[in-house]
Amino acid sequence: MTFDLPLIWAAIIAFAVLAYVILDGFDLGVGILFPLFPEKHDRDVMMNSVAPVWDGNETWLVLGGGGLMAVFPLAYATVLPALYAPIIAMLIGLIFRGVAFEYRWRTRRGEFLWNWAFAAGSTLAAFAQGLALGALVQGIPVEDRAYAGGWWDWLTPFSIVTGIAIVVGYGLLGATWLVMKTHGDLAERARRLAVRCCFATVAAMGIVSLWTPFLEPVYLERWFGWPTAIFSVIVPLLVLGCVYLLLKGIRDRRDVQPFIAALGLFVLGYIGIGISFYPYMVPASLTIWDAAAPDESLAFLLAGALVLVPIILAYTGYAYWVFRGKVDPEEGYH
Repeated sequence: MTFDLPLIWAAIIAFAVLAYVILDGFDLGVGILFPLFPEKHDRDVMMNSVAPVWDGNETWLVLGGGGLMAVFPLAYATVLPALYAPIIAMLIGLIFRGVAFEYRWRTRRGEFLWNWAFAAGSTLAAFAQGLALGALVQGIPVEDRAYAGGWWDWLTPFSIVTGIAIVVGYGLLGATWLVMKTHGDLAERARRLAVRCCFATVAAMGIVSLWTPFLEPVYLERWFGWPTAIFSVIVPLLVLGCVYLLLKGIRDRRDVQPFIAALGLFVLGYIGIGISFYPYMVPASLTIWDAAAPDESLAFLLAGALVLVPIILAYTGYAYWVFRGKVDPEEGYH
């Protein structure tokens, strides 16, 4: 019995990226919303709600990026030069956000600087991720197995829109996370923000979804050709279902339901990207099999992944279990 190792690894990388987006998305969202909560007590609680888990969430980014380099070296070698600027911007944002977690608690005089580092770093990282996504979706020119575009090809109206969409979407995840993890006035304000971010996120998803099929002929065929055109009905209906559950959860004052529904929106958006991309790693240029390393290398790395990924899942799940429930405003992780 033979296995399609490139396809298996494509699924593993896709899962790692999705795990990063939905896990790191909410703590970036908390940072994005930080300026809207000016009270120090509220900001302390907001940071404490994500402090125990934020660094573990970064593991999936390392797995996704490192895995891409190891198992799809050709895709890595063509995508990275095309996206140097937004990736570097993302890393700078993540560094400032990470440092702010520790330094903000060590100073009073300079606390406002670390507040802004936390908010600006989170927003920059989210926006840069959206720029990179938009640049990848719109296509990366490849000639002779190398990037053939220019330095600024990633910066287009479409990539800017996707950048804004990711910032708004992460804001939704952050708001629903705060609904789930906090009490009192902070949770009430988070509920109101969640409703606004929900409508803004769905509007942004609609704009990007209507724009995407006209970027590449393969997208247009995938979404409007038969039989795959059925996805054009199923996915929007599921999105509307998530929106209904989110708004109903907010109205009924449920704590967990809005967050789960917001995650559902991101999963559906990610599935939509997968539907558009398959079977390409670099849309319209490199397929999964074109970009893959030799099968011998994939098999060797898969043996390690079969051990490593369950361990990451186990300690991630354990961390969330240990720090489950509402954050005590009088106590904190720090």
